Amino acid sequence: MAADARTNVPREQFDFECVPETDRSFESALAAARDGDRLTVADAVELLTTGTDSPGVDLARKERVLEAADRRRAEVVGDEVTFVANLNNNVTTACNTGCLFCNFKDTAQDFEADSDADHGGFTKTPAESREIVTAARELGIYEVTSVSGLHPALALDDEHREILEASDRGDLNYKPPAAYETDPGTYVDQLAAMSVDGVHLHSMTPEEAYHARRGTDWSYEEVYGRLADAGLDSVPGTAAEILVDEVRGVICPGKIGSDEWVEAMEAAAAVGLDTTATIMYGHVENEAHRARHLKRIRDLQDRTGAITEFVPLSFVHANTPLADRGMIDAGATVHEDELMIAVSRLFLDNVENVQSSWVKYGDEQGLKMLSCGANDFMGTILSEEITKRAGGEFGEFRSFAEYVEMITAIGRTPVERSTDYRTRRVIDPEDPPFGPELAPAADGTPLAADADAAPETVADD
Repeated sequence: MAADARTNVPREQFDFECVPETDRSFESALAAARDGDRLTVADAVELLTTGTDSPGVDLARKERVLEAADRRRAEVVGDEVTFVANLNNNVTTACNTGCLFCNFKDTAQDFEADSDADHGGFTKTPAESREIVTAARELGIYEVTSVSGLHPALALDDEHREILEASDRGDLNYKPPAAYETDPGTYVDQLAAMSVDGVHLHSMTPEEAYHARRGTDWSYEEVYGRLADAGLDSVPGTAAEILVDEVRGVICPGKIGSDEWVEAMEAAAAVGLDTTATIMYGHVENEAHRARHLKRIRDLQDRTGAITEFVPLSFVHANTPLADRGMIDAGATVHEDELMIAVSRLFLDNVENVQSSWVKYGDEQGLKMLSCGANDFMGTILSEEITKRAGGEFGEFRSFAEYVEMITAIGRTPVERSTDYRTRRVIDPEDPPFGPELAPAADGTPLAADADAAPETVADD
């Protein structure tokens, strides 16, 4: 019977119904993983906890899980380590959702034209977004990721704005653009602005899609269809956090529930958009919640086949309301991070790519994750703002030369990839200089010599 392996969160205060206890043994779960059997939730709990009967991870058992995951990685994707030339460009930090894990947003009222609040946030116009993406494209960037706060003035398009303006409902989180110092335009305006000459646009999480249909009877398919027509190419599976509603009720009670998140992702796939999927772990949840989350992702992929990668995101706690309110006192341990990557690889038998986030883990630990089951090492980013605001300590820019050096140093093959992984270019470490070649404006020229040379942008989580 597995016990809770974490010691840094007083979970008893939350009285969750879902607890990490099973009638499965660790040895049986590991044997199933090694044999390539489809794992159960109970198997995942045993592997995540290493089947201990007391708090803490059994380090010898953990290494056996990591070894199994690394073998599976080699069987599925080989020794290539992929990365992408991308830019993060968020539109706004204005948001009223009130998630307790987030320190990226700023209360939307502070952005109003008559406010004198010193909030340090931003809202970009569509023209400003286009200028940023255009400049990045000239450097060789071919993906722009954009995930933003839920600004009350943001509507899907002009038709949606007319509906919101005519509504007398008081629960739609809407104010007209004239109420704010900066008009963000509509979602369609912003996406059309960022869809520049062959750049892949990765945007509109399920939570943003919910915001883009509020006050209407439109389906998620209708919303994502209009967004695709505006230039959207794929959908980030963030806003998932933990897809168990008793956890969401603690950390993000203002967000959509697990079922609606899944509904939105299915709709994105139905209109032909690729998606990704994430888990944000290491806060109030336990290993049973993580295992159930993995099951929802695997089931979703069984139905859609649209998920190109899975991205475990280790919670950065320091400057968040969860920490400020004393609800947590730390994030995940290194052992939990490694097990999360490994069990993701073993459990998600229908998702080919598992990402290691150097923004969350740092370079050294991020590289270690590539031996725990991960095969993708994120992208150049050029900027990362959300993790930094939450107290993250790691960088905002990664050059191709750094990628080649780090990946080669661990005996793996560096590979430039497209967002959808369908286009790849193996990089010869003996043939510098190193720069992107897959983008329309890329010619192999290095993006920048260092982080100081990168353009001033902001980013997403």
